[in-house]
Amino acid sequence: MKEILTRALSGALYILVLVCAVLFSEKAFLVLILAFGVICLTELQRLLKLKSYLAYAILFAFLFFFSYLKAEFYATLVLLMVTILVKVLLIRDLITRNQIPLFEEKKYVLAIFYLISSFVFLTLIPGFSGKYLPKLLIGVFILVWANDTFAYLIGKNFGKHKLFERISPKKTIEGFLGGVIFSCLVSYLIFIFTHLLTPVLWLGLALIVSIFGTFGDLIQSKLKRQADVKDSGSLMPGHGGLFDRLDSVLFASTFVYGFLLITQHVS
Repeated sequence: MKEILTRALSGALYILVLVCAVLFSEKAFLVLILAFGVICLTELQRLLKLKSYLAYAILFAFLFFFSYLKAEFYATLVLLMVTILVKVLLIRDLITRNQIPLFEEKKYVLAIFYLISSFVFLTLIPGFSGKYLPKLLIGVFILVWANDTFAYLIGKNFGKHKLFERISPKKTIEGFLGGVIFSCLVSYLIFIFTHLLTPVLWLGLALIVSIFGTFGDLIQSKLKRQADVKDSGSLMPGHGGLFDRLDSVLFASTFVYGFLLITQHVS
C-alpha cells in the first residue's frame, strides 16, 4: 500500500509540474524541458556507460537553436528526417537483433538523435502551426498516459499472449491492443474539451502515440537490460528515473510532429 501511495504521489507531482509549466508560458515549458533533458541525458549516459560534457552542450545548443530561436524550416526538416531514420533503425534492431549496437561512435548517435532531438520535437509540437497551443501538447501527454494506463490494466487482468517476452516479459498483446483502443476513445474526449484539430487527426495522434510510444518503451527496456539495471534512475520514487516516465512520449514526439506537419501542408 505504501509503495502504491508513493508511486501515486510521485506521478501526481510530475504531472502537476509539467501541466503548470506548459500552461504558464512557452518559455516556462522550455526551461522545464531543459531541466528534464539534463536529467534524462544523465540517465541515458549511465545506461550507455558514456561520460560526456559535450552531450550537455549539444542539448543546450539544439534547444536554443531549434526550440527557442525557431530555426529555419528546412534545418528543422533535416533534423526530423535524420531522427526518424535513426529511430526506424532502432526499431529494426529491437526486432531483429539481440542487442542494440553501442559501439563508442554510436553512443553519440543515440544521445543526439534518440534523446536530444526528441526533446526538441516535443517542444515544437505545441507551436507547429506558428501559434503556441498548450492544450495540444497536454492532449498528446494524456494520450500517452491513457495508453500506458489501460495497457497495464488490461494486460494485467486479461493478458495471455506475450508481446515481446525477451525484452519486456510483462507486456502482452491484449494489453497493447487495449491501450490502443482506449487511447483512441480518449482522443475524441480530448477533441470535445479542446476544440483543436479534428476528431480524425486526434485519432491519428492516438494511433501514433500508442504504436511508437510502445516501441520507445521497449527500446528503453532493451537498453536497460544491456546495462543490467532495472531503472534508468531513482529520481521518481515508485517509477524509477525520469527517463522511465518520458521514454514513450519522447520516442513518439518525432512522429507526432512529422504527422502534424504533413496534415498542415496537406490541408
